[in-house]
Amino acid sequence: MLTGAVSTPTPDPQTNARSASAAEVHFIDVAPQAGLTVRVVNGGEKTKKYIWESTGSGIAAIDYDQDGYPDLLILNGSTLEGFPRGAEPINHLYHNEHNGTFADVTERAGLRHSGWAHGVCVGDYDNDGFDDVFVTYYGQSNILYHNNGDGTFTDATRAAGLYNPDHNWGSGCSFFDYDRDGKLDLFVAGYAQITDEKTMPLPGSGPNCIFKGVSVYCGPRGLHFGRTYLYRNAGNGEFTDVSEAAGIRKATGCYGLSVLTADFLNRGRPDVYEACDSTASLFYQNNGDGTFAERGVEAGVAYTEDGLEQAGMGLSAADYDADGFLDIFKTNFDQDVPDLYHNEGSGTFTFRTFDAKLGFDLRKLSWGGGFFDYDNDGCPDLFIANGHVYPELESHGHPESPYRQRNSLHRNLCNGTYEDVTSIAGPGLQLGRSGRGVAFLDYDNDGAVDIAINNQNDPPTLLHNVGARTNHWVTIRTVGTRSNRDGIGARISVVTSGRRHVAEVCSGGSYISQNDLRVHIGLGQATRIDRIEIRWPSGLTDEPKDLPVDRFLTIQEGRGVVGTK
Repeated sequence: MLTGAVSTPTPDPQTNARSASAAEVHFIDVAPQAGLTVRVVNGGEKTKKYIWESTGSGIAAIDYDQDGYPDLLILNGSTLEGFPRGAEPINHLYHNEHNGTFADVTERAGLRHSGWAHGVCVGDYDNDGFDDVFVTYYGQSNILYHNNGDGTFTDATRAAGLYNPDHNWGSGCSFFDYDRDGKLDLFVAGYAQITDEKTMPLPGSGPNCIFKGVSVYCGPRGLHFGRTYLYRNAGNGEFTDVSEAAGIRKATGCYGLSVLTADFLNRGRPDVYEACDSTASLFYQNNGDGTFAERGVEAGVAYTEDGLEQAGMGLSAADYDADGFLDIFKTNFDQDVPDLYHNEGSGTFTFRTFDAKLGFDLRKLSWGGGFFDYDNDGCPDLFIANGHVYPELESHGHPESPYRQRNSLHRNLCNGTYEDVTSIAGPGLQLGRSGRGVAFLDYDNDGAVDIAINNQNDPPTLLHNVGARTNHWVTIRTVGTRSNRDGIGARISVVTSGRRHVAEVCSGGSYISQNDLRVHIGLGQATRIDRIEIRWPSGLTDEPKDLPVDRFLTIQEGRGVVGTK
């Protein structure tokens, strides 16, 4: 999400009433006219033989040239049959042209690469002022791309010590400064280890390969667990694998997908939550001494309330009920509801999906998305990309489980509950796609958050937010000096007329994707910002006062506001 995490107090019904009605939400798909027309390839169209054909790919919002407009990196996949040399699907970097369109600059940027790309995260790991990119893969090593600052990137994987065996399937990732030394470290989840696809069981070959009576691909149960990595930034362009020393490998096995890093305990240091497929999800609590303790069961975020494993997909964090602690939203497989975990402030979470009146269609299979504020009222809403993994179901008498599905939008009523507004959210929410990765970004800098979606076997979707403009907002770019250059991990509080809105700058999240690193906060009817409080990862604080609304602010550690537009 664009905000990383958002918090507002529960509004007084007399003074802070919601000014935008549900009918005023309106999203339209502008991907074709914006130039986002390249079809993303992920395995077979009518049938999928192996699991990596269905998991899809992520998408990243990244202002790689620092011109103030977010660009898009859209990952791509492949097919089992492969392609002639030179005709392979590749990842695509699109430059934002500032006029509502994007230009494909992949070749010029040096990012042409083919294969089964899976996840992506963004962060300036060498603090040179330009954001770098990490991409995870099935069937080959993950790749670190160093941003050269001139519109080009260089593959720095081996030089940085990040080359990994190609049998480890990388998935979600996040740059974060877990030891607060001013340098971004890297957490990388692993889905599975597959040394030879010829040893994979075929569709219908066992009980784990039948779904609703239809022969489908098998997995992940029975596969070797993927390896999760924590890499410490040495500060010289290299990373050191500290997974064992930091306690990451002490956790039980996990088919890891998305990764969420944030300060869930309000202690000034980031924890890690990892969504796992068909295994217990993992919550790594930062001990503050360079080590982590896995506490998913104790925290209440490992299993369902009934003690069952789930097929966790995407992750997002926000303080949806404004109690000062970041809550967690996790999407899951069909025949299950997503999890809304309320942070109790004591290191534990409680399941609140039904208390929040989040009624979900159990036929939908959910992936990326999460919290964002579509109408700038200061209360984080929820968007979810949906799409099935088995295209075979439709042709075998299961129209209730379509491969291409409508996405979902739920508005926050500012009282701890939500309302499904999908049906009235405009033509963009009526599209049928098999969505996977999602990134929140304000691509046209109009003050309203838009949504980019990476779809399986289809071109991407770009949902332009053209709803009502009755509320105010502020967007903040953080620039660290003692802290990491992006300010990832900075906790931001925006105070307006007695209301406090809280956000955290985050890398990674959604479903194996990257949101705009700028922090966007809806301010409701406030016409002036009293002050902005920033607690940097270094421990320093800044508190600029008396600021305008509806602005893009750049705030530098130790100097305050250094740019306004």
